[in-house]
Amino acid sequence: MLIYRFLTGDDDSAFCHKVTKALSEGWALHGTPTYAYDGFTKKMKCGQAVTRIAKDQPYDPEKKLVDF
Repeated sequence: MLIYRFLTGDDDSAFCHKVTKALSEGWALHGTPTYAYDGFTKKMKCGQAVTRIAKDQPYDPEKKLVDF
């Protein structure tokens, strides 16, 4: 089963660490990153989709994606 997550955050080093952590846990980049201005907070926001294959596990919507 292919699992999909979309990581988001402010355009700062914390977001880069979030993506790096996901990659170190076996997630792979999926598509291109997104970048947008949040007029409410007056900050740039980043987003990156990541995927991972979870073998021999049925989908369970009650389970956190990081637990697959």
